[in-house]
Amino acid sequence: MLVGVLILDLYIPASNSLKDKRGILKRLKDRIRNKFNVSVSEIDDQDVWRRAQLAVAHVSNRGNLSNSILSQVVNFVEREHGVQILDYRLEFL
Repeated sequence: MLVGVLILDLYIPASNSLKDKRGILKRLKDRIRNKFNVSVSEIDDQDVWRRAQLAVAHVSNRGNLSNSILSQVVNFVEREHGVQILDYRLEFL
């Protein structure tokens, strides 16, 4: 069993309050979950209006499958309006 974890550091320029940020992130996390069947959670910067750090996890018996799915998540988020990826990293456990 292999667990692939994607850490996304995001900038949210349209957010002017924590309420705005929560709405934007909720929609993004729901879309990622539904499209890729992965787990998504905000793991840092919860009190910062325009920044967020998300963790996306995928469990598989094949490493290349997890790598492919998580790379597709990065591409998906890059195309999202209202959110910019500042940095990301992939880890496999």
